[in-house]
Amino acid sequence: MLAGTAAHANAAPLPAPSAYAQLLPITSLSADRLATADLVAAAKWGTGSPIDDPAREQVVLDAVRQQAIEAGADPQATVAIFRDQIEANKQVQRGLHRLWDADPSKAPAQRPDLTVVRKEINRINTELVRAIATSDRARNARSCTGVLAVTAVQVRHEKQLDRLHAKALVRAVPSVCAR
Repeated sequence: MLAGTAAHANAAPLPAPSAYAQLLPITSLSADRLATADLVAAAKWGTGSPIDDPAREQVVLDAVRQQAIEAGADPQATVAIFRDQIEANKQVQRGLHRLWDADPSKAPAQRPDLTVVRKEINRINTELVRAIATSDRARNARSCTGVLAVTAVQVRHEKQLDRLHAKALVRAVPSVCAR
């Protein structure tokens, strides 16, 4: 036996990640997902495409439900979290469309390819489902709401979110905490 192996075998188990460490990825990925709302809004701008797209929303919810099952996460909780994510995304899109209606000079000059944008959204969704699956302890803790608020302040600062995106981030995360 190697000299270090016996000492390692007797070492105390590593502590579980803190609630902050478990919730921060969810908040950060939620902000990343909100950043895609700018691209979705630009893709829909001037096309007559509605911001609300119940058929697409159901595709997303069905996909994350299946991913949650595969990841060992609670599918109902995951779908509830993603409903909030979708509503927050639409909040950003509506806010941008109002801004562009009021001042067309601020409207995007280019229209992104929505298919490409959706690939990025799907990538973030997959990461978010994984973060949800590994945060059950923190999401069920009494301290969840307070810790989640701290992560939101941190993410807002780190990602330099403007008022619209900061408000949407608050909308994106209320169902993260199970209590």
